[in-house]
Amino acid sequence: MQRLQDRVAVITGAGSGIGLATAHRFALEGARVVCVDVDEPAGAKAAAEVGGMFVKADVTDEDDVARMYQTAFDAYGGVDIAFNNAGISPPEDDSILSTGIDAWRRVQEVNLTSVYLCCKHVIPYMQRQGRGSIINTASFVAVMGSATSQISYTASKGGVLAMSRELGVQFAREGIRVNALCPGPVNTPLLQELFAKDPERAQRRLVHIPLGRFAEASEIAAAVAFLASDDASFVTGAEFLVDGGISGAYVTPL
Repeated sequence: MQRLQDRVAVITGAGSGIGLATAHRFALEGARVVCVDVDEPAGAKAAAEVGGMFVKADVTDEDDVARMYQTAFDAYGGVDIAFNNAGISPPEDDSILSTGIDAWRRVQEVNLTSVYLCCKHVIPYMQRQGRGSIINTASFVAVMGSATSQISYTASKGGVLAMSRELGVQFAREGIRVNALCPGPVNTPLLQELFAKDPERAQRRLVHIPLGRFAEASEIAAAVAFLASDDASFVTGAEFLVDGGISGAYVTPL
């Protein structure tokens, strides 16, 4: 399918995981892809793989965020899709009783403030052209609680979900759709690194997923492509769960 033919898509956190998989999916569907990452080798490699453009940016820095959209606009004449996906989940973010304020603030800056900055700076481009699709990466933990806590990560994703809902309503009649993507646990380097240090923690999560496995990044990318496309033209302000059934489960299959 070529649902995104010639549309300009800016992806943050494009160097790995869901961002990288989405860059490949967008390119496959005909989009002009702008890969943004603070990791220059990973971001540049991603852009080369999909025939796109690389922009190095720290999404917690407002000047960098403004520059990345200006670069995309200067190169392609517009911004049709913004996938605000950059995020971190450091081991220092744990129980509220042990997570220090510096770790709390760092996760909030990368996971929530960056989404605020990206939305703030991309919406005017979309207003100018009278259309656009913004997909913000939240998480299933924005709608569920967990005893294996990552308190700042959970709070940040709850903020992304609430902000996406608000923006989806506010800008709906300007042709701009805003949705929160809520993935379940995904088999990405971020998750692999976290769970390699604590296999018991991984198993405690896996048992609650009805499908019995973690998602692949390509499966999440397929959902992002749907939300970016006109197939989702009546979808805005949504919490779009792609979680293997975890949020709907009570007792999972044996």
